Amino acid sequence: MRIVVKVGSAVLTQSGVLALDRMQSLVEYLVELKKENEVIIVSSGAVSAGYTKLKLDRSILHNKQALASLGQPMLMREYTKKFEKQDLLCAQVLVTAANLNKIDDVQRIKNTVEVLLSNGIIPIVNENDATATDELEVGDNDQLSGYITAHINADLLIILSDIDAYYDMDPRKHKNAKVLKVVHSISDEELSKNATPHDVFATGGIVTKLKAAAYLQKLNIDMFLASGFNLDDVKSYTLNATHCGGTLFTKA
Repeated sequence: MRIVVKVGSAVLTQSGVLALDRMQSLVEYLVELKKENEVIIVSSGAVSAGYTKLKLDRSILHNKQALASLGQPMLMREYTKKFEKQDLLCAQVLVTAANLNKIDDVQRIKNTVEVLLSNGIIPIVNENDATATDELEVGDNDQLSGYITAHINADLLIILSDIDAYYDMDPRKHKNAKVLKVVHSISDEELSKNATPHDVFATGGIVTKLKAAAYLQKLNIDMFLASGFNLDDVKSYTLNATHCGGTLFTKA
């Protein structure tokens, strides 16, 4: 299988620093996943990584872009070090919404990813926040990961987040909220709600994840949402074919 794994910014940083232990656990999981699959990462965290070194007002676009340009190489350095210890190479692929709206650009992105995968290298995709504008932003890396999954003909999107599953009601407000383990359709009402990210650096929350899932369901591509803090659920689902926790969005 060809699998895209999207990792949220809340997973990659904590208390003002990069969450290196969580990154290590993530890399170890991806190495296991890669033994039987082609793996592509869509990584958030550039802005939050930059903020660990430079405290700028993130609500101002050019500050956010500056933080992204500072944080992107920090993230890649950590990914590179951790994958090299596993005798694997990774490569950075930066894209913008403008790229995804042009057939030729989409093909070039796909060609790049294909060459990297064929040489055993793990592509790490991110929106090019340092140059994106309000008009051209993909919007968030949840939806970016959905587009990438579709464009490179992947079979599954995994989103690892501070949100561990999709519930029948907001678990932050309702103690009796229950996990929806399998979701075949998503209502327009759910998709039209305002995004409510848990983390200050996140841009979407559950709504953008649902939008990514709905987009892929139309294309008959599955998406699995699970915790990025504790990888037991995603490991069970992808490595042991056992659905314990997390939510599978599928049209089947």
